[in-house]
Amino acid sequence: MKILILCTGNSCRSQIAHGFLQSFDDSLYVRSAGTKPAEQVNSKAVAVMKEAGVDISSHIPVNVMEYLDEYWDYVITVCSDADATCPAFKGRVGKRLHIGFDDPSRLSGDVNFIMTEFRRVRDDIKNAFARFYLTEIKKAEQPRYVCE
Repeated sequence: MKILILCTGNSCRSQIAHGFLQSFDDSLYVRSAGTKPAEQVNSKAVAVMKEAGVDISSHIPVNVMEYLDEYWDYVITVCSDADATCPAFKGRVGKRLHIGFDDPSRLSGDVNFIMTEFRRVRDDIKNAFARFYLTEIKKAEQPRYVCE
């Protein structure tokens, strides 16, 4: 199963979703990318994922153009901008979904408030992608029985 997660900068929300989804099932082929990728993954995203037991410190933002020719079972956007500007994939896409989240990387002010928001968004992403995993991926893997 191949899953591509898209965001604008590929530095925060898409990286968090990528990390969680891969942690749920390491047999999945998960990648994340951005329509306008940042230079590096947001350090606060790395920190809150480490608190959750998932290491994304080696992740690197990638431009979505690198993946346009590939087949993807799912392409999932996690921000409205990426959903609106997502390029047409030359490769085949099984399902395209949008699962949107607030962007904690755009906040300013008190560090405690910002970290609280990063944790809230991290937990929102974890819960949403756990539901996605259970309802889309695991459900698709279950055998279907036919009564005769």
